Amino acid sequence: MPEYKQFPLSDTAEGLTEADILAWRVKPGDTVTVNQIVVEVETAKAAVELPIPWAGVVTELHVEPGQTVEVGTTILTMDVDPGGKAAPAPAAAASAAAPAPAEEEMKPLVGYGSKAAGTTRRARKHPNVALGASHAPNATLDASHAPNATLGQPPAPAAPAAPAAPRGGYVPLAKPPVRKLAKDLGVDLHSLTGSADGGVITRDDVHAAANGSAAPTMSAVSTVETGYDPATRERRVPIKGVRKATAAAMVQSAYTAPHVTEFLTIDVTPMMELREKLKKSREFSGVKLTPLAFAAKAVCLAAKRTPDVNAVWDEAAQEIVYKDYVHLGIAAATPRGLVVPKIRDADSLSLKELAVALTELTDVAREGKTTPAAMLGGTFTITNVGVFGVDTGTPIINPGESAILAVGAIRDTAWVVDGEIKVRKVMQLSLSFDHRVVDGQQGSEFLADVGALLADPAVAITY
Repeated sequence: MPEYKQFPLSDTAEGLTEADILAWRVKPGDTVTVNQIVVEVETAKAAVELPIPWAGVVTELHVEPGQTVEVGTTILTMDVDPGGKAAPAPAAAASAAAPAPAEEEMKPLVGYGSKAAGTTRRARKHPNVALGASHAPNATLDASHAPNATLGQPPAPAAPAAPAAPRGGYVPLAKPPVRKLAKDLGVDLHSLTGSADGGVITRDDVHAAANGSAAPTMSAVSTVETGYDPATRERRVPIKGVRKATAAAMVQSAYTAPHVTEFLTIDVTPMMELREKLKKSREFSGVKLTPLAFAAKAVCLAAKRTPDVNAVWDEAAQEIVYKDYVHLGIAAATPRGLVVPKIRDADSLSLKELAVALTELTDVAREGKTTPAAMLGGTFTITNVGVFGVDTGTPIINPGESAILAVGAIRDTAWVVDGEIKVRKVMQLSLSFDHRVVDGQQGSEFLADVGALLADPAVAITY
């Protein structure tokens, strides 16, 4: 006899309550092994690949790419005893919209844990979302991925020919019974605009289309697919995932911590000359040595002399928590938005090790593969606005930290050296800090130390 199990969306990081389905790696009928990746989801922190804790055959996918689902919701059903005869799934099988019961088998999900039972979550509508190829590769499902009408039933051995693949990345939102009805009546769901909240297609929509009373224009379909309204010449994109989390964090920081920003312009010609020498050395062969690596090393050294910038204000405990380590966050722009992965114990790394860590960190971030764990627990952040040709800015402190340094572009500038005007490599730094933790004196001393280390790296031997 088949044995069916429901695979719920797990909490992939601390306290997350929902995630967006980006792409399925399996389809009904596929045989999977333990810990095989079955789906890619995007949380408020990062894109995450989820493995399955069982071996068996996939019988049904309950959600489409582009949908937002809550933690605990069943997203896949599989038969873990495919050797048995096909039989109807238990009547108690959960529907696509219902949370799956907590199961002991879900606990060892490669480091992920299901959210504790009893958590209250707000009701949510699921808007239609068009995922571009650059945002979520392979995010669209072909018709063979469509769920069956009965939860948990394995697909029929000889399924009818599948309808055409979704157009333009648009995935119609409809429950499994509605999909079966559309299939039976020969209605293409991609031609319909759902009448329910969030654009969900109903049985009435399908019947109306089958009777010839519903014929959406191409402009209407285009609006659903792209979010673009030709009448207003506006495009609307749902606020979700990394963008939503970033916005919430920045608002919280701006309204919680009293920000102070200071600026410093420095001559970094000696640093750039040292960089060129090191790049030619055997030790740094094959290492991408950037000015950001020097800035990271300077921050770690300066933080030891001014530990206030590496501390945090604990409002609940009414304490200032000083950290004896530097988990250095590096703000990175990615196709999904701004993320801030951390270099753990950056203060214990050499310049070469920091350069290697920065290269690995930025490469992973740009590929959208930064894990949620890699973005937790930072103590100080650097944002490199110089890569965009920007001189400086007033960065907002990341929640849970007390300071952030913006590193500007390095430019050839007229500079006074020993009473003479010369062309030098000049850059600007700006430091934003939480005035509850860091006074003006400490902030100024820290910024001056970072500037001195970048202006003349030889100063480092005095620390």
